[in-house]
Amino acid sequence: VFLFDCDGVLWSGDHLFEGTVETLEMLRSKGKQIVFVTNNSTKSRADYKKKLESMGIPASVDEVFGSSYSAAIYISRILSLPPSQKTVFVLGESGIETELDSESIPHIGGTDPAYNRLIDPKDYTSIASGETLDPSVGVVLAGLDFHLNYLKLAYAFAYLQRGAKFLATNTDTTLPSAGSLFPGAGAISAPLIAMMGGERPMAFGKPSQAMMDAIEGKFRFDRKKACMVGDRLDTDIRFGVEGGLGGTLCVLTGVTISEKEWEGEDREVVPTAWVKRLGDLRG
Repeated sequence: VFLFDCDGVLWSGDHLFEGTVETLEMLRSKGKQIVFVTNNSTKSRADYKKKLESMGIPASVDEVFGSSYSAAIYISRILSLPPSQKTVFVLGESGIETELDSESIPHIGGTDPAYNRLIDPKDYTSIASGETLDPSVGVVLAGLDFHLNYLKLAYAFAYLQRGAKFLATNTDTTLPSAGSLFPGAGAISAPLIAMMGGERPMAFGKPSQAMMDAIEGKFRFDRKKACMVGDRLDTDIRFGVEGGLGGTLCVLTGVTISEKEWEGEDREVVPTAWVKRLGDLRG
């Protein structure tokens, strides 16, 4: 079984790395199972299927396992919430909303245009008094939000102060795109962590082993015969190492750009092998 990160491994933004399609076809031809494991919360599994196919990579929804889906599964099937507090306040894009909908989880915030505005002086009073807060909110779920603003953070902070569970799809500090790095989902939850005195959210993307357990539970594979392929030492490679997988492969087309980044005796996370680009696996 090969677990593949996507951004920075298969592509960067809308640029498909040379040899990606051929390498995946080669692995499939050898009977290897492929699972696309992504921390990108902005897309649902169905969205990712479309993205993969638009890049010329055949895929099914069942082969995609994303952080938004992982969080939705946890909220609906594991997290115990009071019956009157089942609503999720979302900091994020439609990918999170779609996966929450798939589990019939009520949610507010997110892409609702009502939150995409500057804060008004009256908002301070109405939020502080609780007048404009939804009493059914029991969870604040933070993911990558391209429209983050002060108003959304104010609402999220208010719900957390009132006891809502603090969850995050993932806490990647950066997002590789167009050959560069941009703020990741971790930049969305970081202000709330500071406001909450250092309290960190439970995260469901790599390297969280809650995600590994969920993947193993769904696909039923032998971890010792599985390999994690990724571009980030702190998420992808750590995910595979701490998950006890048989191997990890680091590709140098994303966040990690040199094998020197894991050299030294003090490095906690070292990949089993590395290649400059995924296409190099073809030999």
